[in-house]
Amino acid sequence: MRVLVLGAGVVGVTSAWFLAEAGHEVTVVDRQPGAALETSFANGGQISVCHAEPWANPRAPFKALEWLGKEDAPLLFRLRYDPALFAWSLRFLANCPPGATRRNIRDIIALALYSRQRLQALRQTLPLDYDQRCQGILHIFTQAAEFEAACHAAALMREFGVDREPVDAARCVAIEPALAAVQGRLAGGDYTPSDESGDAHRFTQRLAEAAAARGVQFRYNCPVEKIASAGGRVAGVVAGGDLLLADAYVVALGSYSPALLKPAGVKACVYPGKGYSATIALSPDSVAPSVSITDDERKIVMSRLGNRLRVAGTAEFNGHNLDLTPVRCEALLRRALELFPQLRPDGDPLYWCGLRPVTPSNVPLIGRTRLPNLWLNTGHGTLGWTLSCGSAAALADLISGRRPEPDFPFLGTTKQ
Repeated sequence: MRVLVLGAGVVGVTSAWFLAEAGHEVTVVDRQPGAALETSFANGGQISVCHAEPWANPRAPFKALEWLGKEDAPLLFRLRYDPALFAWSLRFLANCPPGATRRNIRDIIALALYSRQRLQALRQTLPLDYDQRCQGILHIFTQAAEFEAACHAAALMREFGVDREPVDAARCVAIEPALAAVQGRLAGGDYTPSDESGDAHRFTQRLAEAAAARGVQFRYNCPVEKIASAGGRVAGVVAGGDLLLADAYVVALGSYSPALLKPAGVKACVYPGKGYSATIALSPDSVAPSVSITDDERKIVMSRLGNRLRVAGTAEFNGHNLDLTPVRCEALLRRALELFPQLRPDGDPLYWCGLRPVTPSNVPLIGRTRLPNLWLNTGHGTLGWTLSCGSAAALADLISGRRPEPDFPFLGTTKQ
């Protein structure tokens, strides 16, 4: 089967790889000159099954109100007239009750565990080098109330198979000695030894190179303009001024997916959540973490990438705006220096922001649409890299007429 994948971020490239592995003839189109140059470019760098608790949870509405109007808030809603954000927010609130949160955690974890397994198997197949570290992820807390709430979340995740273990402050420092200077401020943490970290941009580019060597065609500098439909099916895609034809079409355009899908009569409740990052080059005398850290209270993650430290996180809901807000950028560096006061940056940080495609439930949209030859692989939110290999492998199964392994609510199926 000829399959056209729209988007060359980590989700699009992994989709192309697993589709080609399943025997399909695959072409990828993207408006950028290479792979992973937008949302996958400088993210937090975590393969974080432990981060499966969705933004929509019972505490989220109160936190959003508490942070309203604070420019450096971990979660910031820009107040403006935006019907799409209003509709998204109503569905977000509907996913905040405990029952919905539990269901969404279960679904995300089922896919995340499968995805991490597929990534690890992929590394056995391909000589991928992307500054990967298999030292786990450590969540830290400086407030006792936040730590107590996290212990409840960790207990729920353990029910679904995540090895997220509560640890005290001393154990946090034993896991990551660079935290020794702030041990007295730590209320505790939890540790998931099976999680990983690495450079998602480098991973995606290496995988794109391997896919091209396998026969996948990449058409860069080729913006996707329109899905042409006729007779209840996709008749082709206009991209780069050409009409591209295939047997099946996969939309993996992240937060830009809804605008492309709407004229074809397909709804996708995905909204851009702008995330920031700072990439800090480290001097040789830096005391920096080697274990990937999640600062849950500030919604920030820190991952060691060779001689760099990637500090990333926060969420800003402001449409497709890609302006860097200095206050939010500086908050990342300030928090990193608070937790690691002996960090020695080698020059100024490189600041970046990207638009994470967020569904109200944080559960991505994967599977067939109302148009039988049009498929989605989008809406992964903060877990794009974490879920990429699993969602791509599952999508390849669906397109090939096979039942995917994970217990997940795939679109266009009766599987629950």
